[in-house]
Amino acid sequence: MKRPRKIYQDSGAGFSIIEALVGVFILTLIGVAVYTFQKDVFSLNRIFSSSLAAQEEARRALRAMSAEIRTASPSSIGAYALAETATSSFAFYGDLDGDSLKERVRYFLNGAIIKRGVIKPSGDPLTYNPANETVSDLVRDVANGAVSVFDYYDADYDGTTQSLAEPVVVSSVRLIKITIMIDKDPSAPPSPMTLTTQISMRNLKDNL
Repeated sequence: MKRPRKIYQDSGAGFSIIEALVGVFILTLIGVAVYTFQKDVFSLNRIFSSSLAAQEEARRALRAMSAEIRTASPSSIGAYALAETATSSFAFYGDLDGDSLKERVRYFLNGAIIKRGVIKPSGDPLTYNPANETVSDLVRDVANGAVSVFDYYDADYDGTTQSLAEPVVVSSVRLIKITIMIDKDPSAPPSPMTLTTQISMRNLKDNL
């Protein structure tokens, strides 16, 4: 006579379907969290790198602008050294290339870009023809808003004096302050970076 076989079930061995699904769900959550974290890190790194590049571009531009502005002197046809003094634009005459002819140099804000325009005098008699102006970009991602790019001061400036009121009398200007606020992406960090420099108009002191 055959004895009936007993079938044993080990309720503690292996995983049930529910346990497996819970495990998969947890692993999925962990994977999503890690992916999101890495994505955010890479995104922030890209934003900060772009911001630093924009700031370096602005610093180079400020150095170049300072060097050129210091050459300001009467034009090749006898006009005063400073041609335009506004809060978002500034124009002057200076010999940029050492050929004894004074170029007309103009810095101006156009949208979010500070541009540089140069007119070389030509003709007989010499004239500064606006049609001959060569324009190039100096600084991008400018976010000054209501903050003036150019401020002007007279000979009495002591470091705390208020800038000259608009409209500025060009013959009174002895120092120019340039302020550039850079924001690569206004909708994302970091906050705008402000760069500023002051240029003393040394050549003008002896002319008046």
